Amino acid sequence: MSADQRGPLAGLRVLEVAGIGPGPFCGMLLADLGADVVVVERIEAEAQGRGPQAIFNRGKRSVVVDLKKPEGVEAVLSLAAQCDALIEGMRPGVMERLGLGPDVCIGRNPRLVYGRMTGWGQTGPLAPVAGHDLNYIALSGALWYSGQPGTPPLAPPTLIGDIGGGALYLAIGLLSAVMSARATGRGQIVDAAIVDGSAHMLNLILGLRPSGQLVSERGASLLDGPHWYSTYRCADGHFISVGSLEPKFYQLLLTKLGLAGDPSFANGYQRRTWPELRAKFSELFAQRTRAEWCALLEGTDACFAPVLTPEEASVHPHMAERGVYSNADGVLQTSPAPRFSETPAATPRPMRREPDVSAVLQRWTSR
Repeated sequence: MSADQRGPLAGLRVLEVAGIGPGPFCGMLLADLGADVVVVERIEAEAQGRGPQAIFNRGKRSVVVDLKKPEGVEAVLSLAAQCDALIEGMRPGVMERLGLGPDVCIGRNPRLVYGRMTGWGQTGPLAPVAGHDLNYIALSGALWYSGQPGTPPLAPPTLIGDIGGGALYLAIGLLSAVMSARATGRGQIVDAAIVDGSAHMLNLILGLRPSGQLVSERGASLLDGPHWYSTYRCADGHFISVGSLEPKFYQLLLTKLGLAGDPSFANGYQRRTWPELRAKFSELFAQRTRAEWCALLEGTDACFAPVLTPEEASVHPHMAERGVYSNADGVLQTSPAPRFSETPAATPRPMRREPDVSAVLQRWTSR
């Protein structure tokens, strides 16, 4: 096994039809964990910022194919016949028009898992229309609890939809279907829609609804309204976060802040007190710098963390000791995750371009 094929997915062959967003990220995740991911790309991909140096292409190999020509389509089908899974992120119907739909590909390889990554899904009234991460999580309900009352809902770009509800669900879908195919000999289609995945992620907080801890009013639920579960601006313009959800952690936070005996905070779990206490917390945290609050609260069970930029996070002592970030060829990026005790992943390398499809097939068929 070569040095770039270590990891728990070593030996898994994945064909990725070049695209943008969650599909390539899913391919990167699989490559990080040792899968042999080959990207079918267009000649102009590098000019569009999707070439070998793109972080989401690390650990992969690529081959340039002209899908407008019959011989190009046949070349992709020859690759599909030799791999375990295929990833595509086109609008519904595009792969079929190219002659590379699931019926054709699985016809060549009955064990193939055909992964389809879209925002709206393969079916439904919105399936054929354009959209982006923000639209998908807005429709799925995942965006609703982001932000405070009176402010527009706002979520971190791409993380909830493209990555959480999209790429990660496609990855688990592909791996589940590959396991099934190895047991039964039958491949299948994996329809990974961001609206499905981002809605599914809501189940953790939807479980709070029967107890009344989750309501439809923004800012009035356990995880989006309390003063002890929020972010605050400091004296230097930086931000910190507190998440003292459980009573014992909340009491420790109050003690650290010198508020343990303040009667205003005695009823901190009652919704009616949250706006007033949030205002008091805002005033208090604005009196010191982020570094001063870190000195007081970081490393305690008050459930505290500074809000860091990726650059700051990369050199934070905890993140640095774990090697969460790396700086490969001057590009800040994160290391493979999760971690494995027996089959650790290799250090990711930039994507390598193969001279042609025959070179990929020779490597695959020679094993």
